[in-house]
Amino acid sequence: MDLLRIAGFLLWANLLPPLASLLTADRFARPVDGGGHWLDGQPLFGPHKTLRGVLAILAGGSLVFPLLGVRWEQAGLAALLVVIGDLLTSFVKRRAGLASGATVVVFDQLLEGLWPAWYLGAVLDLAWWAPVGAVAIFMPLALCGARFWKLLLFRPAMANYSRIVRSTVRLKEWRACHTPLARYQVYLHFPDFLYHRLFLATLFMTMGLYRRGQRNVLRPLVVEQEFQLACLPAAFDGFRILFLSDLHLDGLQGLTEAIIDKVVPLSYDLCLIGGDVRMELYGPMAPSLRQLRRLLANLTAPYGVFGVLGNHDCIEMLPDFEEAGLLMLVNDAWRLEKDGQYLWLVGIDDPHYYQVHDLDMAYRKVDEHGCCILLAHSPEACRAASAYGPGLYLCGHTHGGQIRLPGRGPLVTNSRAPRYTAEGRWRVNGMQGYTNRGAGASGVPLRFNCPGEITLITLRSMPGKETGSISPVGGEAGQRTTR
Repeated sequence: MDLLRIAGFLLWANLLPPLASLLTADRFARPVDGGGHWLDGQPLFGPHKTLRGVLAILAGGSLVFPLLGVRWEQAGLAALLVVIGDLLTSFVKRRAGLASGATVVVFDQLLEGLWPAWYLGAVLDLAWWAPVGAVAIFMPLALCGARFWKLLLFRPAMANYSRIVRSTVRLKEWRACHTPLARYQVYLHFPDFLYHRLFLATLFMTMGLYRRGQRNVLRPLVVEQEFQLACLPAAFDGFRILFLSDLHLDGLQGLTEAIIDKVVPLSYDLCLIGGDVRMELYGPMAPSLRQLRRLLANLTAPYGVFGVLGNHDCIEMLPDFEEAGLLMLVNDAWRLEKDGQYLWLVGIDDPHYYQVHDLDMAYRKVDEHGCCILLAHSPEACRAASAYGPGLYLCGHTHGGQIRLPGRGPLVTNSRAPRYTAEGRWRVNGMQGYTNRGAGASGVPLRFNCPGEITLITLRSMPGKETGSISPVGGEAGQRTTR
């Protein structure tokens, strides 16, 4: 039993640095050696040995002293020996000319495991074979764990990869897109399960309103909007955009048919889809993709159908989206041409859950004075985007609250942006914005006092240049009409 406790301590100490990296993202990642070099010109330890990792081992190792059956300062000293062994291993590897992060089987785990195990064995008055056995258990498991983290979190991105690649993003994508994990995801999203599946679903079932809420989801409204843009080329005056967002097509039977019935009679030049095709944050992708293909087959957009990824969409879904006819803008731009004049579409990746939007990358192709429509999943990038001067910022994600009290605004927006950006028209620093309430429903397939929305936007040219700071009301022309 003591042997297993020591092995568990070593594994716990080995896990703490990558765990701290996941929790703190890029913060507190200062290298222990400060970027300095040894007499041979090589780094002292390398960039992967950080103060964050050292502090995580010391603090986390000290806290588990009750499980070891020793005093806290003894557990802390064992954790310090882990740190010393790990740093000495890195020092030797740098002298051998190995790159930081390179794997050397056995040697990588030997010093950081043997010293603390031997010390704990002495403190607990164990036979010599107990710490040796603990290290023998620790080494292969630590090696497998190191390879798992390196594969999952630190593998290099492909050339011209249009997303910010951080360890937190890697882990979120793996959780969301690794289908075999689906059955266990309820434990990784337990607060959402409690709120949506138990509290809300039970509440409305008890009140006898669950079926009514589902029927409300199946009655999206067509909302017509008109926006005047000072930058809009004359050729695009009257240009019409069908804007769909938060489809969640596999969330409720009959939803795809309800959306198709609404969009088929409409006339438009371009269709934009603001993300969240799938209902869940995780699990199978095929059901939502089948419904998306049915929807796209009923869209008639001479200038194409473009989309961005939402927080419910996996990066692995991109090939299927594009094969179905949905051209994805992942921190990228596309130029539309009409009568020799141009209008830019700029699409950024999810700024809410993955936080992988990159406006610099998205705008790298855009002409300095080009007129742009910016498409994002959520309004959370609105302040940063306003500095790039898009004529119009289109987004969704908030569902307008989805479940609202009569005569009240959204109770929950699920957004870090100002509350006035949760629905309809708004302005930030002279930039006009519009938030679509979503065509589907998320969490629970219910809507109350907040109908789903299919937006039909007409662009109008306007002389002059817009100015202003922040205001919850935007747009010089156009009143909302619904049908």
